[in-house]
Amino acid sequence: MKTSIALIGFMGTGKTVVGKAMAQRLCKEFIETDSLVEQKAGKTIAEIFQQDSEIRFRELEIETVKDVAGKKNVVIACGGGVVLNKINVDRLRKENIIVCLTASPRIILKRTNKDDSERPLLMTANRILNIQDLLRFRKPFYERSADITIDTTRFDIGEVVEEIIKKVK
Repeated sequence: MKTSIALIGFMGTGKTVVGKAMAQRLCKEFIETDSLVEQKAGKTIAEIFQQDSEIRFRELEIETVKDVAGKKNVVIACGGGVVLNKINVDRLRKENIIVCLTASPRIILKRTNKDDSERPLLMTANRILNIQDLLRFRKPFYERSADITIDTTRFDIGEVVEEIIKKVK
């Protein structure tokens, strides 16, 4: 039986805040892959993208997922692009119920507006158009990977946690 939950989805859908709240509620350890990638690299994700490339970031992400995917009794908040590499999804699927969090492009824009310098893929002139394009491209990857999908657009953190727990049972 799978004892862990992996949260996937686009940036700004709530993976980190929901993951932390869910881990606390279920008495599980919380793991955030992006934080672990930053620790491995000794720099921020934005710096990895700028100095090393997105390809290098994805390599570090694959290594990180390999390190954490088999852990039991954890809640893992995955980076938004983790699903772009099938190897990540295959590794996560072994021990985790994979929950995809979604939100409308406008809500994603609102939620990510304050921290755009930390989000290299949103450093463009027309952020809403970029979000829509990235969502359109990634949607099939998220759908193919998810066991459960929850739209966080109109829910608060506690409601999302309750919905996940209900669906996981």
